[in-house]
Amino acid sequence: VQLQASGGGMVQAGGSLRISCAASGRTSSSYGMGWFRQSPGKERDFVSSIKLPGGDTRYAESVKGRFTISRDNAKKTVYLEMNNLKPEDTALYYCALRLNDRVPWQYWGQGTLVTVSS
Repeated sequence: VQLQASGGGMVQAGGSLRISCAASGRTSSSYGMGWFRQSPGKERDFVSSIKLPGGDTRYAESVKGRFTISRDNAKKTVYLEMNNLKPEDTALYYCALRLNDRVPWQYWGQGTLVTVSS
């Protein structure tokens, strides 16, 4: 499985961005995809996840109400719509995939940079 993230960029505080992650290769009939982020000097933190094809979602408390994760099952792609961005959202955003809930996140994309200026 390979993951390709895209869509990062620079935006002012209060603005919006959408990042995408496309999976290729063999996946199971039901699997999860998610987003994590890492700022300089900090650990990689969970942001959001979604199950495919069912669509069950989870969010970190810090992004609830501002970020929305969605998926396109046919394209094996997940999207993260980020609204009301804050400078503290600045990070390298990584997408991840796991073939079921009982295993750790197994596959990782290369990361896409989101920079929010104040």
